[in-house]
Amino acid sequence: MAFPGTYNINYYKGDTYEFRIYPKDAAGDPFDLTTYNGSETFTIANVRGSEATTTVLAYANIVDDHVECAIRPADSANLVAGTTYYYDVSIDDTGANYDRVFTLLTGTITVTDHVSGAV
Repeated sequence: MAFPGTYNINYYKGDTYEFRIYPKDAAGDPFDLTTYNGSETFTIANVRGSEATTTVLAYANIVDDHVECAIRPADSANLVAGTTYYYDVSIDDTGANYDRVFTLLTGTITVTDHVSGAV
């Protein structure tokens, strides 16, 4: 597989932050997501690895050849400004004889207080 990839995010608390993942196989062809539909996760945690405590389950949804991801204002309620978090976007094939989980994207999320201008 040609993933996982790494993408570091600067996030303003209270905003919506959206991105898409277009996974490809080792040959560079689009990865078949049809058997993974409905079993995608976007988790944000305090650390990476077995000691991680999931802070947020953000929005992730498989759409055709890509996965749409978003941190929405409601998702960010437990995120603390000035803190760096670690995230993973994974897909899980629950229709197979055995479960297969692929991590599509990992990285950090640096949270900054939302700044709004005067009206």
